[in-house]
Amino acid sequence: MGEPTIPLTLHFTGMAMDGQQESCQDLGIQYKPMAHPPKKPNMTRENPTMFQGFEWYTPADHKHWHRLEGALPSLASLGITSMWIPPACKASWYTGNGYDIYDIYDLGEFDQKGARHTKWGTKEELVAMAERAEQCGVTILFDAVLNHKAAADYSEEVVAVQVDPKNREEAVGEPHAIEAWTGYDFPGRGTTYSSLRWNKNHFTGIDYDHKTKKNAVWRFQGKEWAQDVDEELGNYDYLMFADVDHNNPEVRQDLFKWVQWLASQVKLGGFRLDAIKHYSASFLKELIAHLDRTVGRDWFIVGEYWREEQSVLSKFINFMDGRISLFDVRLVNNFSRLSFQDNADLRTVFDGSLVAIMPNNAVTLVANHDTMEGQSLEAPVAEYFLPIAYSLILLRAECGIPCVFYGNLYGYPRPDGHGFVEPPFGGEIIPKIILARKLYAYGRQLDYFDDPHCIGFTRLGGLTNGYPTAVGSGLAVLMTNGWTYTTKKMFVGPEHAGERWTDLLHVCCGEVVIDRDGWGDFAVAPRSAAIWVNKQDGRRHEIDNYVFDHDIYKREMNNKPVTADDLHHPRLKTEPVWMTAMEL
Repeated sequence: MGEPTIPLTLHFTGMAMDGQQESCQDLGIQYKPMAHPPKKPNMTRENPTMFQGFEWYTPADHKHWHRLEGALPSLASLGITSMWIPPACKASWYTGNGYDIYDIYDLGEFDQKGARHTKWGTKEELVAMAERAEQCGVTILFDAVLNHKAAADYSEEVVAVQVDPKNREEAVGEPHAIEAWTGYDFPGRGTTYSSLRWNKNHFTGIDYDHKTKKNAVWRFQGKEWAQDVDEELGNYDYLMFADVDHNNPEVRQDLFKWVQWLASQVKLGGFRLDAIKHYSASFLKELIAHLDRTVGRDWFIVGEYWREEQSVLSKFINFMDGRISLFDVRLVNNFSRLSFQDNADLRTVFDGSLVAIMPNNAVTLVANHDTMEGQSLEAPVAEYFLPIAYSLILLRAECGIPCVFYGNLYGYPRPDGHGFVEPPFGGEIIPKIILARKLYAYGRQLDYFDDPHCIGFTRLGGLTNGYPTAVGSGLAVLMTNGWTYTTKKMFVGPEHAGERWTDLLHVCCGEVVIDRDGWGDFAVAPRSAAIWVNKQDGRRHEIDNYVFDHDIYKREMNNKPVTADDLHHPRLKTEPVWMTAMEL
């Protein structure tokens, strides 16, 4: 039997667009290029792999930058090339995750909102962590929260009209005066870095009237919702807190200045942009163009546009001229659905996904902080299915840039604050899949999606993007959601004839001998995945002997009780935490 005639010559492309750095616009600061500019996430011949360096319930002990700094060497050895860090700006309180953002110019430097540090640590610790990342060859992606502001320093009277929460374009009643928390003096920072003092003129709406203690959505008189936003709820400009008016000239100038300032403070290589379906797409396009002109076009940009429809996401990417990548929301939900559905058809796993039509602009993932238990976008994936899902995003060709979730590598504190959820499979399986991506997932791909409950694929190794691949002699991957031991004949190439292949994950025992035509009968255990590689390959020992240190907390969770207040800060409260603190 010869090589099957399946027209699949597949490869990975770079994560970011190439371009020349231009001089800065005069926005009051001078951008100084790094002595060693941050690498693009895919500047090496190895496969790029992103890591989300936090989860929602990470302890609020302001030690996280230290944790990540210590973990970076082992993450880099796994093949992690970029790390998405949590929002590093000062939140509404020092325990806040940062999505309840207060001051974009405070990275844990000024005594504001209860402490100098953020939940994650101090600015100095952030800078040190980013420098360590550069030494390890890992690009840092900064989580930028530009849609709203929280924890105002004082309230103001503003005339506003209440809108229908299910149709934000429809007014409910007449405009009237409310008391809105929209005044920002930043008493700890003063005028350092930026002199802008935010007030009601810099926002379009809010969801709390302090005068009546009422929660609702109000649009300020004289303001309009941005029209180039998602059309859910009639107009999804408003999300939470005080909604930033990106059409205000002072706001625009301050945010343009901020991206340059940020690049001069911390060694970064890109952004993860929060909640981009809730603010003006035109503004975002202009902001990215400004970033390209000043900081440089090699920054990788991934946006959180949380919609399933591939048609919506692809149109957004095209509007951005392909300069942005988006998270593949449909794929996340497919993983969740298939993992719990009886008799689920694995062949449909990529149906409707962004990566199926725009792989070069898709960031694939299995979970993130918002899909965790108790969160607004909760989408659990059954534990048995995790090796299947991670094998699909990490080992396939033309499958986007995969993002590995912190909780799946290190575990996380339980949402109720009692106990700890250990990483799946004792922390052993997923690290080996990541390492298999680094070492073996190269070359042409052949698919065997011929059974609803058992699918597989092979990578033939060899050339990747035209380069001779020093590593990556190929692999065979088989997975099943069935309850029986299953085998499938798959092609890996006649150059492997006579080789004995074994399962890297040690889920399946025994060996597969490749026949003279390059075929092998590969097996998979019930409800699992198997990754088969030549057992005598020169780099096989790197996986067989690899032990990943998943105890990032060094057992501190077992020594100190963790309370719910330590772990997270609520996104919405009728009586905000910062207001209560001010009244004490």
